[in-house]
Amino acid sequence: MASPSWYERLSAQDRSFLVFEGAHTHMHVGGTSIYELAPLATPEGGIDIDRIRDFVAAHLHLMPRYRQRLAYVPGTDYPVWVDDDRFNINYHVRHSSLPRPGDERQLKRLTGRVMSQQLDRRRPLWEMWFVEGLHGDRCAMIMKSHHCMIDGVSGLDLMSVLMRPTPETTLEHPRRWGPRRIPTPAELLRDDLRRQAALPLDIARGAGTALRAPVQTASRFAESLTGAWHALRTGLQPPSDTPINGPIGPYRRCDWTSVDLNDAKAVKNRLGGTINDVIIASVTGGLHRFFQRRRVSLSGLSFRATVPVNIRTAADRHVMGNRVSAWLMELPLQERHPVKRLRRITEATARLKQSHQASGIDLLSELAAVFDPVFTLSLRMASLMHPYNLIITNVVGTPFPLYFFGARIIEGYPIVPLFENQGLAVGSFSNAGKLFWGFNADWDLLPDLHDFVEAVTRSFRELHDAAQGVYAVRQGKRRPHAAPRRTRSRGA
Repeated sequence: MASPSWYERLSAQDRSFLVFEGAHTHMHVGGTSIYELAPLATPEGGIDIDRIRDFVAAHLHLMPRYRQRLAYVPGTDYPVWVDDDRFNINYHVRHSSLPRPGDERQLKRLTGRVMSQQLDRRRPLWEMWFVEGLHGDRCAMIMKSHHCMIDGVSGLDLMSVLMRPTPETTLEHPRRWGPRRIPTPAELLRDDLRRQAALPLDIARGAGTALRAPVQTASRFAESLTGAWHALRTGLQPPSDTPINGPIGPYRRCDWTSVDLNDAKAVKNRLGGTINDVIIASVTGGLHRFFQRRRVSLSGLSFRATVPVNIRTAADRHVMGNRVSAWLMELPLQERHPVKRLRRITEATARLKQSHQASGIDLLSELAAVFDPVFTLSLRMASLMHPYNLIITNVVGTPFPLYFFGARIIEGYPIVPLFENQGLAVGSFSNAGKLFWGFNADWDLLPDLHDFVEAVTRSFRELHDAAQGVYAVRQGKRRPHAAPRRTRSRGA
């Protein structure tokens, strides 16, 4: 008798990142982290990649998705997860080196090359590159995982599996693992036909559950409909074309910078808003300066960012996959004054929260996913419409230091993927008192990416100076009044 087979269907949102992926739009998320070298080194001074592979392998039972690959339902090509019966840790955990003494510019170039390569869909969709040769007794890790299996928040859960709050170097023996039987094409097709036949009954059951609490359900549904209308109305009005928007190629250039998290908190405490507002305002100011440098007229320019919003519940906390929606947000690029710019950003995010746009976008995804052809068509249309110019993300990390197999993380820079017609993405991540910014760009559209990074850094510094009363003094104006301090700082 054959052993039972196992598989798991991808959610509609997870599948969307497979639909969005093309030859030039690589849908992997990741980042580059810099660590102390000594705990990971061999006696000769290089990285002990064999011990690292053993360490990662010993934790794979806590993240089973990392030993699973994609299979497809015959006829519909709907993707499902199955165990990889040829899994090889050596393929996924890789070893590289910079020419000694390697500097960060070389590491950024290497990160760009790694991020320019699509993940192989015939294997589990992740790679982890360990890089030696970095000057200052440091090493680096470049991580990338496909967006269909991970978002920024579940990625933080992955870090919690491999990272520790203390410098432990205990190496556990990997647990014995055997792949479950992969279903045959006939089994996948049979189950899919059964699922489609049961779909009307499932919808009826969902309606029955909703009717048991009609007031609460009607209220939530009304909020989501309002948000959906707001999102559709915004998305149907395309933003302006800019030099960072256009056909992109497969090649990426990456850059990064960091600031003191306490400086960012000082800005929000003194001037109002959240850490997320401060990040968005800094990027907006950076764009203002960057476009002026490129001699782009800001008059009448409509520039829109998409800002991912976490919609995970407590029950979703340790579940792999995506539970994220987004805001479509107009950025006030024409505003010259940093304090007024932050105030307008803070007012805009407050309106977006009240509009329930994030829950509306989530509702649209769920409704479209009920009918697969509609779902696929809607994604294709969204890709062609280009409803935004830029992605800005922020993931809140831990306030204390983290260690990978005894090596303290010194810096950690997120890398956000580029979608069609989008030449730039900005991600941020906080840890142990630092705010790390990662920039991913198309190689040809932004040859001057570092100029943009410097512009964002100067924009943030202007905000910090304003919070300290320095900006107004330098401009020969009165010291700005402090905004009332908020008791809640969601997003900080």
